[in-house]
Amino acid sequence: MSLLVVGLSHRSAPVSVLERASLAADTQAKLLQDTLAAEPATEAAVLATCNRIELYADVDKFHAGVAELSTLLAQHSGVGLEELTPYLYVHYEDRAVHHLFSVACGLDSMVVGEGQILGQIKDALARGQELHTAGRLLNDLFQQALRVGKRAHSETGIDRAGQSLVTFGLQQLAAGADPALWAGGKRALVIGAGSMSSLAAATLARTGVAEIVVANRTRSRADRLVEILQQGDDTAVRARAVEMSAVGDELTRADVVVSCTGSTGLVLTADALADALGVTPDAAPEAPAVTAVAPAPDDVDQHAAWVENGSAASAAHAGPVTAPRRATVPAQSTGPVRLALLDLAMPRDVDGAAHRIPGVRLVDIESLAEASADAPMAADVDRVRTIVSDEVAAFGAAQRAAHVAPTVVALRTMAADVVAGEIARLDGRLPDLDEKQRAEITQTVRRVVDKLLHAPTVRVKQLASEPGGAGYADALRELFDLDPQTVAAVSRADLNDPNRGRS
Repeated sequence: MSLLVVGLSHRSAPVSVLERASLAADTQAKLLQDTLAAEPATEAAVLATCNRIELYADVDKFHAGVAELSTLLAQHSGVGLEELTPYLYVHYEDRAVHHLFSVACGLDSMVVGEGQILGQIKDALARGQELHTAGRLLNDLFQQALRVGKRAHSETGIDRAGQSLVTFGLQQLAAGADPALWAGGKRALVIGAGSMSSLAAATLARTGVAEIVVANRTRSRADRLVEILQQGDDTAVRARAVEMSAVGDELTRADVVVSCTGSTGLVLTADALADALGVTPDAAPEAPAVTAVAPAPDDVDQHAAWVENGSAASAAHAGPVTAPRRATVPAQSTGPVRLALLDLAMPRDVDGAAHRIPGVRLVDIESLAEASADAPMAADVDRVRTIVSDEVAAFGAAQRAAHVAPTVVALRTMAADVVAGEIARLDGRLPDLDEKQRAEITQTVRRVVDKLLHAPTVRVKQLASEPGGAGYADALRELFDLDPQTVAAVSRADLNDPNRGRS
């Protein structure tokens, strides 16, 4: 196993860089194809969310893999390599597995414990399977990550350590008040009808808003979301769908707006918001900026100058980030809030200048990151970390054992061929044997061979599952003079199993 992940997230990069580096769906597909075409990589998967972009690959060379994956991320994100490099982190082999399992459990999320990341990991796996860039290693890895994440949520109280990004965002909009009391009777506008927008609409409905209007570029998807909202048994919210062209009119009636689209440009400009409220952005003086300090992450490796002079540092030398990252967040305008905006998109949907409009309160990904930095950690987080550590060890053992399995199969195949050859030779020398005698002799020879092979094949699987056990498969091939092509054929047959890697 030579698993490598190169990426950046809200823990390593400012939102402004994440925003510029975001990858559209077609760009992700092109990145995967180009990664697979690169010499060091044999498999690839990309995990791209609103607050992380990570490229996973099975590589045969660490240094070359880091350089290639870093370059590809820069090329497809549109952020220059020199600018992007300081924000990249690198994880290799077991540390890469540990990282993805932690991500799946919500330990690396902006809001600790949120479960939306599981759906995003599932989407990443499905994309890799659809494009045939995810092979045995990444299929096993992502499938196991999903199981680990589900286990963490079912066996611990990690859900209590934090809420979904939507719930946390609504709490920030409520500014300390009970979100249910704050939202009660309000009119909400939801822009977008994807998974995050759907979650936002459902959360708003449960919170107690009086009406939800859904606007989406594809009207049918907005209609479908409205239908789902109206079918809910636990809410009595009024819901209707509108075209995107009606957003301006709906802004004049809305109290709360949640926006999360895949647009690469602004969906709500400051001018449009000001027009809806009948004010101007400059009606209030510029509020002083507040400089917040986000604590450095515990386990994020800083990506050093990997590609400088064509070489890279060893993974063992990748040290933790020790300097705090400072983010300048504009202060909100003072006065009564007439319109509350929650921007969950990356790149952002709402113009950052909206904070200067009197009566507007804006909460976006950047302000959520700052607010969640001081969120209390539940005691269950420690239990989840234990689960992750145990699962990483189990995954590594399973991968090492799987590495020796084709060799064991090839050995037993060779033994069966030897038995068949000797029985055929016996038939030629003793043609008068009846079927019963021949069957008994055949069974006896097979039992002898099976008993001779049982102990070494069982033992080699046990030894191979231990750290550094990959060499036992090589020793087995050498001792029994196994044909490498036969072993490779067994591996290919296993990899092409249509039932492998499917949830």
